[in-house]
Amino acid sequence: MDFSNITVGLKGTATECVVQDNTAQAMGSGSLPVYATPAMTCLMEKAAAELLEKLVPAGWTTVGISLDVKHKAPTPVGPGVRAEAEVTAVEGRKVTFSVHAFDDQEEIGSGTHERFAVEKEKFLSKASAKR
Repeated sequence: MDFSNITVGLKGTATECVVQDNTAQAMGSGSLPVYATPAMTCLMEKAAAELLEKLVPAGWTTVGISLDVKHKAPTPVGPGVRAEAEVTAVEGRKVTFSVHAFDDQEEIGSGTHERFAVEKEKFLSKASAKR
């Protein structure tokens, strides 16, 4: 399969507002009403996944295979959060990203993320075989 349209330097973004449902308190990842690390990592993955979704061939998608991030600063309920994912390497069907998250004031997280291109039907068949 040809993935030559996925190149180093491509960027994707995703945004959301910090609301009660995506706080550490609500998600169970902590006891405070601040933006949860799982929410931040999900937004980072979303930025990468949505970028690749429009670039892979029909019948294909990408799945996350690794995520290594640091959550560096708290964000209270109210402000918006933006995640950016930039392609830093393409090795066959594996795509590596540099990921960053920002609130209205500063960078709140950064790290790396890897995704792997898979055929949807084949992947779902493999998953269903575990039932």
